[in-house]
Amino acid sequence: MVFFKVIMFAIGRVPADIFEKRNINQNNNGKMPVKFYKSENQVPLEMHKVRVVQKLRLLPVEERLRAIQDAGNNTFLLQNRDVYLDMLTDSGVNGMSDLQTAAMFQADDSYAGSETFNRVKAAVKEVFGCDNVLPAHQGRACENILAEAYVKPGQVAIMNFHFTTTKAHITRLGGEVIEVVSRKGLEPTSDNPFKGDFDLEELKATIEKHGAENVAFVRIEAGTNLIGGQPVSLENMLAVADICHKYKIKSVLDASLLQDNVYFMKTREAQCKYMTTREIYHLLASKIDIIYFSARKLGFSRGGIICSVDAKYTNEMMEYIPLYEGFLTYGGMEVRSMEALAQGLYESLDMEYINQGPEFISYLVKELDDYGVPVITPAGGLGAHLNCSAFVPDMPHDQYPAAAVGAAIYIAGGIRGMERGTVSEQREADGTERFAELELQRLAVPRRVYTLSQIKYVADRVKWVWDNRHIIGGLQWTMEPKVLRFFFGRMKEIGHWQEDLVAKFKEDFGDSL
Repeated sequence: MVFFKVIMFAIGRVPADIFEKRNINQNNNGKMPVKFYKSENQVPLEMHKVRVVQKLRLLPVEERLRAIQDAGNNTFLLQNRDVYLDMLTDSGVNGMSDLQTAAMFQADDSYAGSETFNRVKAAVKEVFGCDNVLPAHQGRACENILAEAYVKPGQVAIMNFHFTTTKAHITRLGGEVIEVVSRKGLEPTSDNPFKGDFDLEELKATIEKHGAENVAFVRIEAGTNLIGGQPVSLENMLAVADICHKYKIKSVLDASLLQDNVYFMKTREAQCKYMTTREIYHLLASKIDIIYFSARKLGFSRGGIICSVDAKYTNEMMEYIPLYEGFLTYGGMEVRSMEALAQGLYESLDMEYINQGPEFISYLVKELDDYGVPVITPAGGLGAHLNCSAFVPDMPHDQYPAAAVGAAIYIAGGIRGMERGTVSEQREADGTERFAELELQRLAVPRRVYTLSQIKYVADRVKWVWDNRHIIGGLQWTMEPKVLRFFFGRMKEIGHWQEDLVAKFKEDFGDSL
């Protein structure tokens, strides 16, 4: 049993231009050709070594019960000291490289004209080919800037699927979010490689219905978060950009999860097999008007970036940066994080760097699927996503099945996941509940943080919860915020099912943690 997690790793000092040579030398399916002699031993292979670790602890099951109840059955409100494996998110919790850590020591903290910002701009230029760069303190700050600049009351923003904070910023300003993801994206079990794709005909029909002048922008979300981290194909992204150009509507790419998405492009999409990662990034930036991302995900640091090949768009948004974020050369970011971001962007061109998340996630998804646990397939980015509508099929949406399963998993193993179902929605204007299309419990896999034994532990404890799913009951609100309730709302169990789950755990595991 491993009682540590990795917080820094070493990759060796590899110049940025070598990343491109590595991409050229990949085999046809985009993976490095590392094959085990004994096929039964084939597992994801780490291309790094551990340099720094952090001690973890696993509480006894009675203390885990007390912790989740004290947190109002909201995993966001758990204290990290009470968590063994933190699979809440991959945002800002990934293992940084030795080169990122070293880069932080050269930070220039000048208020204006910082060399650190020049290095960030150079990295964005190398990766995306964009000269025009605006900094923000994180991804949702970029969303706020975009909404302030372009969303007017009564307008619509069209996207493959919404993200929680994206929708909140748009609706706060009187806009409406319309989702046009292909119906295949909402099928929990599938072999479709790009479930995040737009329904292109529905996109055109929606524009025609509302009028192009009433569309604030069309937003493409790479690695579509709320439907299981499912990727969008390059072909579909380019088709969406073409439709936007035809109707003279701004196209926007949320690139926060783009590195996972690029991995899937290279391993699942024929036209991408022989393209380098840099060629894919540059092609997207040349066709899509505005790109933004959270550097907590893309770059494995902190902060956010908005960029464009056309200065028209960054000029339109520029005034909001000092108003909401900070001066134009730091945008609310701490300069050491900016240096780590710059290095992290260069590393995002390397398939050996970006494959760690998808391959570990795929391993976990296969383990769960082999156990019979209902999980979203094919494996996407971000993490493994449990299909809680199938996990507890008789539980109504308004008893919040995904949150209930998440509480059960924490009790069983000290594993903190994230509810991505009805709790993560926001109520309709009339106060009625908006039920999620998919009730998901996400087990995020932070990059280069957990070992394979810890991943297998997760699969084993989730299997136990699945085998005892008949014990799991629902939840009800005790404190429900009006906005982004999943962050800090509180619930309690209906009945005493959590105590019953603890009793079953002690029956099966005895004194084991």
